[in-house]
Amino acid sequence: MKNTALTHVHESLGAKMVPFAGFNMPVSYEGVNAEHETVRNAVGVFDVSHMGEFLISGVNALALIQKVTSNDAATLEIGKAQYSCLPNNEGGIVDDLIVYKLNEEHYLLVVNASNIDKDWDWISSHNDFGAEMKNVSEDYSLLAIQGPKAVEAMQSLTSIDLASIKYYHFEVADFAGIENVVISATGYTGSGGFEIYCKNSEVESIWNAVFEAGKTFGIKPVGLAARDTLRLEMGFCLYGNDINDTTSPIEAGLGWITKFTKEFTNSANLKAQKEAGVSRKLIGFELIDRGIPRHDYEIVDANGTNIGIVTSGTQAPSLGKAIGMGYVKTDFTAADSEIFILIRDKKIAAKVVKMPFYKKE
Repeated sequence: MKNTALTHVHESLGAKMVPFAGFNMPVSYEGVNAEHETVRNAVGVFDVSHMGEFLISGVNALALIQKVTSNDAATLEIGKAQYSCLPNNEGGIVDDLIVYKLNEEHYLLVVNASNIDKDWDWISSHNDFGAEMKNVSEDYSLLAIQGPKAVEAMQSLTSIDLASIKYYHFEVADFAGIENVVISATGYTGSGGFEIYCKNSEVESIWNAVFEAGKTFGIKPVGLAARDTLRLEMGFCLYGNDINDTTSPIEAGLGWITKFTKEFTNSANLKAQKEAGVSRKLIGFELIDRGIPRHDYEIVDANGTNIGIVTSGTQAPSLGKAIGMGYVKTDFTAADSEIFILIRDKKIAAKVVKMPFYKKE
């Protein structure tokens, strides 16, 4: 089991630690609902240093990224980030990721912790371009400072204007007394904020400075359990649950990151699939009857016939209702369609709803 550079800090704070993607990670501190509400209403900090980071460099860096990712990285400007995925040859997804353009010949790829080796091998196998690849996952830490008060709470730690960093843009700047920190207006919560990339040797002093600066704003540490409820309320996909090697980006509602302005791995087949239509799609639903949907629960119609499967589900803290995501036959994807979730062999009524579930007032 790997530790992050902050594992001892989480343990000293009394965090409940669990194995996750091969790492010893904090799942909660004071409880999922309280931590969830901290991020929705104030500011919370996640240690997500288990995520993977690859540097792709050289004159052909972009060519390699264009070949392996579904989105069009040629549209990126320096200081901009892009959500994308790595399609496989069978119509599924190797992983989803974020691509950062650091400069004309220098890109940062941020991948899921459980897929670091798999992604590295996949991208390497397509590197016929001689692009320089460096896996720096074990050298870097990542803090997600999320919530509506994040900008105000963190402004004293940097000389740049945090409010001016647009969504999915970033700056490389000073932060908490450390130079060359990536300050990225990204996140997985839907409540705004930043993700901070720094070296392992720097992260503890940054963590301490962040909590000192955020003291008067109600800042708290937040674990992976609340990260999951927050992302699910936004309808954000989780690799391994909602997308995987067998789900196509078209089925998953990720057509917006699948750009046919270029050729990429399996692009011809995905384009044909988009044009012909798919037999199933990822939908959001909320329960009408009492119950909590869970990963791999069956979705059935009024007659009890299987029409799909739940990929993610929870009792949503911000909404006070049970919600979920799942793949269903295309006939059942329209908003307000009646579906049922099989929970302990009982049909629990639900309806299809448009995502995100959580909408800011």
